[in-house]
Amino acid sequence: MKNHLILSAAIALCAAGSAVAADKVIYGTDDRLDIYQVTDSKLLKLADSTVGLFQGYDVDIVGDKAKLTTESYADGYNLCKEEPFYEQVTGAFCSGSLVAPDIIMTAGHCVKTADACEDMKFVFGFAVKSKGVNPSEVPASDVYSCSELIGREQVGTGADWALIRLDRKVTGHQPLKYDLTDSVKNGDQLVVIGHPAGLPTKVAGGATVRDASPKGYFVANLDTYGGNSGSAVFNARTGVIVGILVRGENDYVYKGDCSVSNVCPSTGCRGEDVTKLNAITSPFRAASAEAVGTPVKTAAAGPMTKASPAFELLKGLTPENN
Repeated sequence: MKNHLILSAAIALCAAGSAVAADKVIYGTDDRLDIYQVTDSKLLKLADSTVGLFQGYDVDIVGDKAKLTTESYADGYNLCKEEPFYEQVTGAFCSGSLVAPDIIMTAGHCVKTADACEDMKFVFGFAVKSKGVNPSEVPASDVYSCSELIGREQVGTGADWALIRLDRKVTGHQPLKYDLTDSVKNGDQLVVIGHPAGLPTKVAGGATVRDASPKGYFVANLDTYGGNSGSAVFNARTGVIVGILVRGENDYVYKGDCSVSNVCPSTGCRGEDVTKLNAITSPFRAASAEAVGTPVKTAAAGPMTKASPAFELLKGLTPENN
């Protein structure tokens, strides 16, 4: 990917108004940006409605502040000094997005059980907002807990998603728009927002859909890593969520005795897998516990398809959310 493409994505947005999954990678040029580097107001608004998933024991609420336990990115991954974001910290283990006033959407492999969900915190604002200033805390009001694992699915190389109801309605952040129809096409330009390798929020554009044909997911050349799992993937023209980042190429390779990002040609390597949102509308399957569904623009269900409770819930939210 080329850096000028992220500018094109931003312009287009303005014009339009554990079985842990496999890791991810850089395609072409590294297009990841910190929040302080993003000037487009629409991209910033999208980022403001994304969350980092933290283990509960890594978030300590003291008064009106939530202290975050983080570690050195460089030390944790044995990075070479030329690696981007070498001086930053990591803390989140997955990413997510706000799709209703009290509902987070993420990857199924990030939230495997209701008990695991109860042990998590969903944190808004874990981001580098000024150059060189690593985040160590957020307002306590920007930290939420899991009230209910509405549904999840993790199908090998197929669909991988989860919907979580929070302990209260979110304030100060707007639910994102999403498209539940199977409208993704090869060549569509994309933007992903999340927490690569657990880092503070990164916005990465300059990506395109490489293969929209697989059932339950599509393949793209997004600059993503482990930690990006669950990230919202947006259509760069409309700013609407079209998928959930779930799998990809290996993140790092050795360079001597330290590690650097694995860099692939824009058309090379395996690509990154993104769950299609219409996969959440799949019918109940007795063999796959906790089935669910979800579209905003809703695709019509076939005559033999029984929509899941999650699908019906999200369909009911559609007028308000879109």
